[in-house]
Amino acid sequence: MKIGTDITVVSRIEQSLNKFGDKFLNKFLNEEEQQLSLKVESIAGYWAAKEAIAKALGCGIGKELAFHDIILYKDEKKAPHFKLSQKAQNIHNIQSSSLSIAHDGGFAMAVVIVT
Repeated sequence: MKIGTDITVVSRIEQSLNKFGDKFLNKFLNEEEQQLSLKVESIAGYWAAKEAIAKALGCGIGKELAFHDIILYKDEKKAPHFKLSQKAQNIHNIQSSSLSIAHDGGFAMAVVIVT
């Protein structure tokens, strides 16, 4: 079992959105993820989630695991989950996972457990 966590300042994400707009969003979210994250707090939470996932996998965001190799989605109860691209699945053998995202007081955070 491995755990990854990340915390992000929501205002930093908001500044990047204001400065770069869709270019910033497209850097780390696919179209479906962008439709799920309508508020800046949700976008910051998704940033934290992808960073936490990369940490849990022990590689960080980079050559081995890109932002778009991590696909975030919600189940019928709106709980967050993720899956990996086929390329990333070939590198990282995940049997099970759990993802939690929260935001409050100007911060967004995520915790991930993978086995």
